[in-house]
Amino acid sequence: MRPGLVSITFRQLLTDEIIARCSKSGLRAIEWGGDVHVPSGDTETAKRVADATCEAGLSVSAYGSYFRLGASSSTALAFSTVLETAVALGAPVIRVWAGNRASSEADSDWRRTVAADALLCANLAAEHGIAIAYEFHGGTLTDTLESALALLVATDHPFIRTLWQPPIGSEMADNLTALRMLAPRLAGIHAFNWGPMGWSDRRPLVEARTLWQTYIGELRTLGFRGDVMLEFVPGDDPEILTHEAAELHFLLSGTD
Repeated sequence: MRPGLVSITFRQLLTDEIIARCSKSGLRAIEWGGDVHVPSGDTETAKRVADATCEAGLSVSAYGSYFRLGASSSTALAFSTVLETAVALGAPVIRVWAGNRASSEADSDWRRTVAADALLCANLAAEHGIAIAYEFHGGTLTDTLESALALLVATDHPFIRTLWQPPIGSEMADNLTALRMLAPRLAGIHAFNWGPMGWSDRRPLVEARTLWQTYIGELRTLGFRGDVMLEFVPGDDPEILTHEAAELHFLLSGTD
């Protein structure tokens, strides 16, 4: 498993500084976000960031787009533009969102719409050897394990995968079940330690060491060989990255 960083962790930093901090911290890959660092449609920036990432000895893990299946195609964000940017970036995976409705609010027609859009996007991306991966997130069709699995079944495609992160307030046993069920289609892991208040309650990863040792141990047992990406740090403080990265290295080392 390869340690890395999701660039939106530091939206306030320029891309070159993110690359430098990742290199200094021993991280090996970056998922570049499409909202600030590599905007969709800006292929010149994408190529420059790709070259700078490679020159630093790092890899592009994914392109973190904000394309929402079933919804974005009717807005200014077209998947063709997202794909063009991912190609310029050299990203092997494009992160997409499974719609813009919670699974509890989604009827069968909406589920079919999202699935159809996913298959269309996957076919386009596959022409470039790029996979799409669902963001595992609330307010979408991946907000529960049951719904995520149903979507994966409905979009059984060699270039469709999913990301995973522990849902807010979830239990370890439920998360281990999710990892086992999702393992065949897992593209990557977003690692963080959020408190009960949610995404703004960002705490040091070391305080969740037991949890993450268990998750990573299970991933190792399952044969997962993808990237484990740090996403968000306490206070959005870049100076903390070295410590958070050290903890991720420790977790991936398998040391007790």
